[in-house]
Amino acid sequence: MEHPVIWLILNILDIYFWVILAMVIMSWLIGFNVINGANPYVRQISYALHRLTEPLLGPIRRLLPDLGGIDISPIVLLLALQFLRYLIIYYAAPLL
Repeated sequence: MEHPVIWLILNILDIYFWVILAMVIMSWLIGFNVINGANPYVRQISYALHRLTEPLLGPIRRLLPDLGGIDISPIVLLLALQFLRYLIIYYAAPLL
C-alpha cells in the first residue's frame, strides 16, 4: 500500500514532466511553422505552458552557458525531475 502523500508528490512530478515535454514539442511545432503561432488557441496554450514551466526553466537558463541557439534547459529540468522522483522513491521505500 502506497503512502498517499508520496503518491501525490510522484503524480505531480509525473504531470509536470509531461507539461515540460508538451512545451518543448509546442515550441518545435511553432518554430518549424507546423502550427501557426498567431492562432489564438495556439497562443493561449503556448502562454499557459510557458507560465507553468518558466519559473523552473528561467533560473536553469541563467546558470547554463550560452550554447548559441540551443536551449538545453528542458533537458536539465527533466533530468532533475527524474532524479528527484527516484530520490523520493528511494528514501520513502522504508515508509511503505
